[in-house]
Amino acid sequence: MMRIIVTIALLLTAVAAWAQNYAPKAGETVMKIAVEGRGNVFIRLHTKQAPAITGQIIKLAKQGFYDGQRFHRAVKSPRPYLVQVGDPASKTRLDDQMDGGSGTNVPYEKSGFRNTTGAVGLRMDTTTRTGDSQFYILLADQSILDDKYPVFGQVVEGMDVVKRIERGDRVVSVTILGG
Repeated sequence: MMRIIVTIALLLTAVAAWAQNYAPKAGETVMKIAVEGRGNVFIRLHTKQAPAITGQIIKLAKQGFYDGQRFHRAVKSPRPYLVQVGDPASKTRLDDQMDGGSGTNVPYEKSGFRNTTGAVGLRMDTTTRTGDSQFYILLADQSILDDKYPVFGQVVEGMDVVKRIERGDRVVSVTILGG
């Protein structure tokens, strides 16, 4: 009997993870990240407050740039911090020098949003104040990043998926919804 209950619970969990869906509201632009073996993450993009950054991310997503990449950074200890993706080299390797991108930099934009749990921000070169394709999703509030790294989105569904992401997890696809 216990075996049946455990099996049913596991099946329900698996179905819930894969059944995740989010319908953008009118005028809302949402990025959907399908993470292999984990589920879907839906991110509302702040297109009005960070037009250059979101324009860059949307362009790359539509080109399939992120498809097949792996999360090359997942910092959860000593306390939850972030997960990060966006280096095309992560398709074939993972190391501590994951600093690649698409080759097109965009300038820092002050969006007015803070680095709070579920915030999505652009990895920046703090010297040139530009970023490219790498972005992070915060696992906890990180006010120390405010005014250094611009927030261009917010997880609206799938934060449970984000919390389960590990270094090396693969992005199946990134799609843009609404807009």
